[in-house]
Amino acid sequence: MVEIKNGQTPEEAVKGHAPKETEPAADAAEETMTDNAVEENAQSEDATEEETEQPAAEDKEQEAGTEEEAGNETAEKTEKEKKKAPRKKPKKDKRDEKIEELNDRLMRNLAEFENFRNRSEKEKAAMFDMGAKTVIEKILPVVDNLERGFDGLSEEEREEPFVKGIEAVYKQLQTAMEELGVTPIEAVGQEFDPNLHNAVMHDEDDSDESNKIIEEFQKGYMYKDAVVRHSMVKVLN
Repeated sequence: MVEIKNGQTPEEAVKGHAPKETEPAADAAEETMTDNAVEENAQSEDATEEETEQPAAEDKEQEAGTEEEAGNETAEKTEKEKKKAPRKKPKKDKRDEKIEELNDRLMRNLAEFENFRNRSEKEKAAMFDMGAKTVIEKILPVVDNLERGFDGLSEEEREEPFVKGIEAVYKQLQTAMEELGVTPIEAVGQEFDPNLHNAVMHDEDDSDESNKIIEEFQKGYMYKDAVVRHSMVKVLN
């Protein structure tokens, strides 16, 4: 309700009760302050968001680095395990296995045959040498008798045709023995060797020489590297 004072018209009374209009300057200032407050709040929110985003990014980088290191370690462990783990041999075909087995048998048989052949050759050579040695032992007494017969001949008897024929046979026999590998053992003037000589007599002398062979009673012979018969000798002590 509008009260009408004394002296006022109804229009003046209505104007007096109407709301006063705000000044434009005050309104503008208030609006500016409100905008500044909003901007400050927005800036503070942006700063907070940036601060929040930076640790999150750092955390993500750390997590990524940790995951990469873990991946490298896992890869290294896997490689080491692969190296340590025995490699599985590929399965062979049955035909290949059979071929390898037969080849192995063949190589073994060839090696055994080669050993058998070498052993047989050695045994054969040993038996041949043994047989030759036995034959030579049987011939040596004949050679000894021929030499004794020649030693008992005079110079005139040696000129006879019969004796010359016997000498030719004796020389032929010596040549055959040499070709077989039979050689006489040197005795007179040599140092006594029990492996080659058989001392049947001893003689003493004042000379400085000792253990020397001064006389041979029976000639000794060797067949290759083996002694067929020792020389029977007289040794000076």
